[in-house]
Amino acid sequence: MMAGGLFSQLSVLGSSLALVFGLFVLWRRSLGAYVSAFAWQSGVVAGVAAMVAHFSGDHALYLVAALVFGIKAIAIPRLLTVMGRRFGGDRESHPYVNTEASVLSAAVLVLVAYSVTRPVVALSQLPTRGAIPLAMGLTFVSLFVVISRKKALTQIIGFLMLENSIALLAVLCTYGIPLIVEIGVFLDALMGFLVMQVFVYRIHETFESLDVEQLRHLKH
Repeated sequence: MMAGGLFSQLSVLGSSLALVFGLFVLWRRSLGAYVSAFAWQSGVVAGVAAMVAHFSGDHALYLVAALVFGIKAIAIPRLLTVMGRRFGGDRESHPYVNTEASVLSAAVLVLVAYSVTRPVVALSQLPTRGAIPLAMGLTFVSLFVVISRKKALTQIIGFLMLENSIALLAVLCTYGIPLIVEIGVFLDALMGFLVMQVFVYRIHETFESLDVEQLRHLKH
């Protein structure tokens, strides 16, 4: 019973940290801060997956945790840093939604997430059920990052955080997911990242800027 209580508290703590790093992107403006937030968030998600593997006995989740940490906490942040240096590390100087409004909107989205997941939490018997609203809140916040920021690299980070939130939600809701499913999700996320990388290069090559608003100037 004591171990179960500790596990529940740790899952809530890990999900809270993942959400905080998502909110960090709405608060700061520099690409370096965004990349760092994503890397730390990925490390936290990997830690939650490893913790679930330990308490549930699903040892395949250790491999999932290793993949999350190696690919998302190390490899992809390095690629994003290289892209930022190549393109001058554009800042989010004028997002569609300013910082104050973004933080307020994120708070509302987290409250909505608690409301939406209340029936699931009430019916669930899993020790991770208390962390489910936080993971759903991260999903909403990540989507908000994608639609409220102008820079292509920031939108990519928002997409990657969205994938983190989906992985976290899957681990918490199912108490461990089949390895083949998680590998498939990883491949989808990696392919999406590669496609967006090509998209970023083309935007910069055409407009010498990473502002996706420049796409409005394209002629049909």
